[in-house]
Amino acid sequence: MRNFDELSEKELLALAISLEEEDERIYADFAQELRGNFPDSAAAFEEMRKEESGHRQRLQDLYQQKFGEHIPLIRRQDVRGFVTRRPVWLARPLRLKAARNEASSIEQETRRFYERAAARTSDASIRRLLDDLAQEERSHQNRAEDLNETERAKNASRYEKEAQKKLFLLQVVQPGLAGLMDGSVSTLAPVFAAAFATHTTHAAFLVGLAASIGAGISMGFAEALSDDGSLTGRGHPLLRGIICGCMTALGGIGHTLPFLTSRFSLAIGIAVAVVVVELGVITWVRHRFMETPALSAAVQVAFGGAIVFGAGILIGSW
Repeated sequence: MRNFDELSEKELLALAISLEEEDERIYADFAQELRGNFPDSAAAFEEMRKEESGHRQRLQDLYQQKFGEHIPLIRRQDVRGFVTRRPVWLARPLRLKAARNEASSIEQETRRFYERAAARTSDASIRRLLDDLAQEERSHQNRAEDLNETERAKNASRYEKEAQKKLFLLQVVQPGLAGLMDGSVSTLAPVFAAAFATHTTHAAFLVGLAASIGAGISMGFAEALSDDGSLTGRGHPLLRGIICGCMTALGGIGHTLPFLTSRFSLAIGIAVAVVVVELGVITWVRHRFMETPALSAAVQVAFGGAIVFGAGILIGSW
């Protein structure tokens, strides 16, 4: 992957073309899926698709004028700083709220890209186009947030609440949830494997404590180094790393603490109960903040936890 600050003006324009093409196709998918139940929103997404197509054409025209006919393929996943997108547009049926939130996130990220790219270029014509597109992406973001909720324009405080909620989701909930899931699930196998292999609670506690702390450090560094937050709005990487690392360690320590008791069967029973609670909390957070259907979230979390739990018991019983 390339660092954003290492891209040349030629590469910045090529990346911008790729971003606009991807956004155009996503909005086309939104319009197609929403047309039956939400025709007005589908029409709005179709209009946004056309505008993204116009942006792409303007970028291509300027690129060809400056650098020739060949446009190198530089995608968002090739450059550090872009957040990984969930494929919301592949969901069936597509929910209007999910489409609106995804569109708002897309436009916010693209606007940030144009603002940073414009600040890095010394060519007047390229800077002017990038500045213009940044302003147009801002209007797209507002339009995405207003789909089928025109009454929101009458109450500015609700915009502020939505913005705060979005920042909380990006900067706290997402890294915290990733850490909690990793800590709760990944440490199941070593804790229960050690317990059933040795039948001593002390050994299981030490293994669980080591696995929890080690996973917390690893996940904290991984989250902090994933991006600097400048393009995604995900906040300071150090804060995200601390949140993710602490939640990872907490997720593992939860079902490790029962092994402080010397009674093996009691420790196993309490630990299993704690695991059920942990998986329930993860399911609730995914449903509440990530808009995952409750049943789907429960099945996914329970299935993953059961596999890891079973693997730990199997390995420990050898």
